[in-house]
Amino acid sequence: MVNKLETLQQSLAYEFSNPELAQRALTHRSANAAHNERLEFLGDSLLGFIVAETLFTLNPQASEGELSRMRSALVNKNALAAAARSLGIGAYLQLGTGEANSGGSDRDSILADTVEALIAAIYLDGGIEPCTTFVKKISESKLAVDAAATEKKDAKTRLQEFLQAQGKSLPKYQVVEISGAAHEQVFHIKCRLDSLGTEAAGSGSSKREAEQAAAKKILGAIEATTNQV
Repeated sequence: MVNKLETLQQSLAYEFSNPELAQRALTHRSANAAHNERLEFLGDSLLGFIVAETLFTLNPQASEGELSRMRSALVNKNALAAAARSLGIGAYLQLGTGEANSGGSDRDSILADTVEALIAAIYLDGGIEPCTTFVKKISESKLAVDAAATEKKDAKTRLQEFLQAQGKSLPKYQVVEISGAAHEQVFHIKCRLDSLGTEAAGSGSSKREAEQAAAKKILGAIEATTNQV
């Protein structure tokens, strides 16, 4: 286990002062009573905090809804399992015989839980700085992609993501009027949020353009009252 731990530490870019913490983080409950579930609990909270703080800093223009979506994409089981595979963590897991024989070393849930346990182990061993460095290491590429994508989001998408993050119903768009000659029509559309009891109107040379204008007004109204978008 000592040689394997040395190799793993190279992958993690972190050297443990207390190797027992690393071993505990890699131990599934099927293998030993001294397993990693308590570390997993702490690691989940640390991961959420570090990712939230990083996203908040990297995306000063992002709404609460956008930040919530980006955080969810970074801390979900699939993302964590992918990070575990990139680090080769499956080779270092301590599993019970049954779990090992049934493919536990490549199971998403086990890999994701182990990453969270390792986050906690690094925090307990070295403090918040190396813990933050590790979380950023496993999230770096996704953070960069999301930061760039946020800048390109249109008003309708931003509004929808904000409402979804708040658990509220999606907006309803209704064509109120179409004016002008056939070759230069102007669409007048109303966007209503039943969940917030508010609405706004927008106009444009196409339905999409008018919907975007209405959504932008709604976003502005929400920002003025809640400072969240």
